[in-house]
Amino acid sequence: MRLAAKTDKLLTLIREGKPMTMGQRLQLTVRLSIPAVIAQLSSIIMQYIDAAMVGHLGAEASASIGLVSTTTWLFWGLCSAITAGFSVQVAHRIGAGDMAGARAVLRQSLTATLVFSLMLAAIGMSISGMLPVWLGGDPSIRHDASLYFFIFSLFLPAMQMYFLAGGMLRCSGNMHIPSIMGVTMCALDVIFNFLLIFPTRPLDIAGITFTMPGAGLGVCGAALGTVAAEALVAGIMLRYLWTRSNTLRLTGERGSFRPQTTTLKTAFRIGFPMCMEHVVICGAQIMTTVIVAPLGVFAIAANSFAITAESLCYMPGYGIAEAATTLVGQSIGAARRKLTLSFARITVLMGMGIMALMGILMYIFAPGIIGLMTPVEEIRQLGVMALRIEAFAEPMFAASIVAYGVFVGAADTIVPCLMNFFSIWAVRLSLAAWLAPTLGLKGVWIAMCVELCFRGAIFLIRLTRERWLKLKTA
Repeated sequence: MRLAAKTDKLLTLIREGKPMTMGQRLQLTVRLSIPAVIAQLSSIIMQYIDAAMVGHLGAEASASIGLVSTTTWLFWGLCSAITAGFSVQVAHRIGAGDMAGARAVLRQSLTATLVFSLMLAAIGMSISGMLPVWLGGDPSIRHDASLYFFIFSLFLPAMQMYFLAGGMLRCSGNMHIPSIMGVTMCALDVIFNFLLIFPTRPLDIAGITFTMPGAGLGVCGAALGTVAAEALVAGIMLRYLWTRSNTLRLTGERGSFRPQTTTLKTAFRIGFPMCMEHVVICGAQIMTTVIVAPLGVFAIAANSFAITAESLCYMPGYGIAEAATTLVGQSIGAARRKLTLSFARITVLMGMGIMALMGILMYIFAPGIIGLMTPVEEIRQLGVMALRIEAFAEPMFAASIVAYGVFVGAADTIVPCLMNFFSIWAVRLSLAAWLAPTLGLKGVWIAMCVELCFRGAIFLIRLTRERWLKLKTA
């Protein structure tokens, strides 16, 4: 709590218009980034755990989850985008010192996001049966893939509340609770998966043999374990936000939970382009899955494992991007242009440096990373090849990730969405479709590497031109 108090003190300097030294700016950026990075890594480690545990059930079980993984990320992205539409408004109001207005937006967001997630859950459950067919999955993996996605969709409202509570706490400057809860969710996921995926079996630890109970549900158990962990942590975070948040606590204060037209319009202006951005990215990933599917079960599984493993590399970038959104959002709310630009540069450079290091580590340790997820040699070889290609793109990938977080904090989301659309669909997919027939999975990942470098370059150009800073604050 002492660290949190120091962070709040530094954030107060932004809101009160007081000067900040470069040391204080760096200190604040690091203080906000580290917990956000931990939270992001915890989230992807959960997927890594699922993949690793299911990987030991065989290639078909791995491929069944891999087949629908891009669609699950699409739905996650939509939930995250609708959250950002409201959390950016809260950040601007906090920066302007309007705490009552920030809490009013929070109340409205609870209703609006819940309704949205219920609609999204209904859509997901309704398409779960046909989704593996649409994606070109082998008949042998369709049943498990469909069941996994159905369970995932059923619990989307819980995931939406988790995103909302975490987003609101982070925009207020509280990165520590979402970080702690992310680690907690990861630990619960391990426990639940261990009990639900595998059957009752004997275990030998340090020479002591005992019987470990298990439900033996396989892929279904992986889905249930993950959503159970998410639902439990979502409830804890909502309770904390409601009763204990210094800035956004709702207890003891009356107010309407009915969404207002102005709030919804602003949320739509911010969130809709972000939704489209996630549709663009995940739609491209789904198309990539369609391109990869004819290459066989081994290629599908290796592609899924490589995507999950690479996430360990780029999730620090998303953590820093969340810090950038908070810092830029509050600086704009406080009408401090120079400080906004300074935080934008600091966060982007920090992200590029850290992800360059992560890329080096990923290249070196690729065999071990993939080896933890699958014992199948053919899958391991393909996965290692994919990771080592992607390692070269990590610094420029970081530039696009963190710069996008800067633009979100400034409520500038339309142009970045269009940039992502052009880069992914015109560069990545065209190259992947051209290279896959001759180079197989290698061609798909070469296309991804080239596209990420291109995307990073155009995002850096937009950042330096500063047009994103001319937009009005919410």
